[in-house]
Amino acid sequence: MPEAPCPCDEWAGRFAREGRSALAHWTLIDADQPQPVETGVAGARAGGSLQVPAADVERALGWGLKPEGMCRGEVCVPVHDRSALVRDGRIDVDALASLLGRPLARDDAERMAVLGVSATERAQRLSSLEAPDFTLPDLTGKQHSLHQHRGKKVLLIAYASW
Repeated sequence: MPEAPCPCDEWAGRFAREGRSALAHWTLIDADQPQPVETGVAGARAGGSLQVPAADVERALGWGLKPEGMCRGEVCVPVHDRSALVRDGRIDVDALASLLGRPLARDDAERMAVLGVSATERAQRLSSLEAPDFTLPDLTGKQHSLHQHRGKKVLLIAYASW
């Protein structure tokens, strides 16, 4: 069954004829740091690739395109097929996540994308047997962080109704 046309294509065409930009505001999250970015309307299509200006990807995620590949600090990942990653100065965030070996969770309706932790990093964290820090309220509303209890025995009880 063919995919239904996206109304965003019509908007992009109309905006282009009127000389206006057809940008959508999205939020990219990496390491719990939400960053607003602008993406082309085609990025808002359900199942379509999320195309973000290269400068916004570098600002939001710290990964910049260099001749040696996608780099953050001293770490560079070679890019074998630049045409699959970069189009018209925009980075395909789905392709970037795949290149980095990191999962990408997207909610197109909410215009939000979260870049997850790589399997290697998750395995390293699990092998350390140290729980990640978090903060939750108790029954009276007082906030408690796990780091406040480092070195002590702590019993955590998790409950889910499903």
